[in-house]
Amino acid sequence: MGKESWKQHKALLKKLPEPLLAWYRQWGRSLPWRENQDPYRIWVSEIMLQQTRVEAVKESYVRFLEALPDLKSLAQADEEQLLKLWEGMGYYSRVRNMQKAAQVALKTWGRLPSSASELQSLPGIGEYTAGAVASIGFGKAVPAVDGNVLRVFSRYMASFADIGRPEVKKEIRQAVEFILPSECPGDFNQAIMDLGATVCIPKNPRCAECPLRSLCRGAGLGVEKEIPVKRASKSRPCEKKTVLLLVDPQGRLGLEKRPEKGLLAGMWQLPSLEGTVSGEEVKRWAAEQGIPPAREPEVLPEYSHVFSHVQWDLSGFFCPVYPSLEKGEPGGSLEWCTPEQLQKEKALPSAFRTYMEIFFERIGKGFPEEEPKEEPKEEPKK
Repeated sequence: MGKESWKQHKALLKKLPEPLLAWYRQWGRSLPWRENQDPYRIWVSEIMLQQTRVEAVKESYVRFLEALPDLKSLAQADEEQLLKLWEGMGYYSRVRNMQKAAQVALKTWGRLPSSASELQSLPGIGEYTAGAVASIGFGKAVPAVDGNVLRVFSRYMASFADIGRPEVKKEIRQAVEFILPSECPGDFNQAIMDLGATVCIPKNPRCAECPLRSLCRGAGLGVEKEIPVKRASKSRPCEKKTVLLLVDPQGRLGLEKRPEKGLLAGMWQLPSLEGTVSGEEVKRWAAEQGIPPAREPEVLPEYSHVFSHVQWDLSGFFCPVYPSLEKGEPGGSLEWCTPEQLQKEKALPSAFRTYMEIFFERIGKGFPEEEPKEEPKEEPKK
């Protein structure tokens, strides 16, 4: 680890499992995917938890498992249903890869494979997820090293090596493997995850609550807040977009499909124009599509949405349009959806959540077909 190696800490590492597991059995988190050790359920939870907070996953996890309770139902699911079940969690390529993996697994083994190497051969399953499913779901003595594990072990050994470097991750994986108890590898991996998520947190670690506090070199040296070391990430490029809430007299919302390749591939989205455009430009664009505005477009709040590699700076307009147009008629490639369809069938990326909330709020007020007119003034009597 840098000039150090985990092998220099063998005696210290051997002391870690006992207090950690005792703490976990008393304080481990109660989570829906821990109700049993079904490998399919473990796999679904691990994919959902990538880039998504635990609290945000809980409800979606239950809903997903109710609709697709096993590998076969996932493999056969309709894409619209699949994306709708994933709505709100983002990174939709995850669920598409899950379906591909389910199809491959059924064809190749008739089930999810139990070895980490075979799991890792499936689409969307990396080293960490393979280790988690193999250890928790199948009881295999395989490490599952995520950001929590890197942080806990770096602090425990007082290592200032950059955890963003592959060779450092490999060293920590070897350290975990060295002490991983063969009789309960799943519990051990989950214990480290819980410790990192609730006690050994990124900022202001709760060392007083830590079962490893008397052993941790980082805490003993008073450097726990300086660890782990990670190189600064590159700044994300920003893209400006103008989003349109196009609403017809029946209260239907116009949606468009994104390209089949690239970010949010093939998903439905609110129609968007590149850059920050004015209300007049929106009116001209809508007229060219054959959906002339029924009144002046209303400016919506601006906000930003951050993806892993890009940031969208969004501005928007609420724009009732007239006349009502059916799919295949003027309006380009737009599809007009009722509020019920939006709630039950269509999955939209979370980037548009703020504007969708505005739509559902405004649609209850009815469709204004024209600008309100000023009340006529009464002529004074002579």
